[in-house]
Amino acid sequence: IKLQVIHRGVGGITESDVLLASASRAIIIGFNIRPESKATALAEREGVDIRLYTIIYDALADIKAAMEGMLEPTLKERVLGRVEVRQVFTVSKVGTIAGCYVTEGTISRQNAGVRVIRDHVMVYQGKMSSLRRFKDDVREVQQGYECGIGVENFKDMKDGDILEVFTVDKIAGKL
Repeated sequence: IKLQVIHRGVGGITESDVLLASASRAIIIGFNIRPESKATALAEREGVDIRLYTIIYDALADIKAAMEGMLEPTLKERVLGRVEVRQVFTVSKVGTIAGCYVTEGTISRQNAGVRVIRDHVMVYQGKMSSLRRFKDDVREVQQGYECGIGVENFKDMKDGDILEVFTVDKIAGKL
């Protein structure tokens, strides 16, 4: 992200300033000044943003925040937990459900992805379709408990597979 000053000057904001900002798709920043009434009306018609400040630190903080908002967020994967498949069930109308034991972490269904790992090799990566405990839909299951997990578009689960449940966090970029 790069900040580029197109024009700077002393005095009030005029119609020519608004026309230049409109052609350049820029914003106008004013410090301890007011725009002319014709310039304000033209800015509304052209869709030009005029920002007025009396404290210079507010202007700097606003511009820095706007630039940080333009940065792409960093994606960071966080493993929520792992489960071991103890038995595989085939349920009509639902598909294949893995009867699992949570070996570490907490399994959460909210926006979670699932990796199927067989013999230390990732076989499939997708989304969790269901998380159940004793025929009840649940949001999460903690370590040491058993649960049933359905994986979307994957029916080839086997006893002994490891399911790794993860989520991807978006971290806002910083300057």
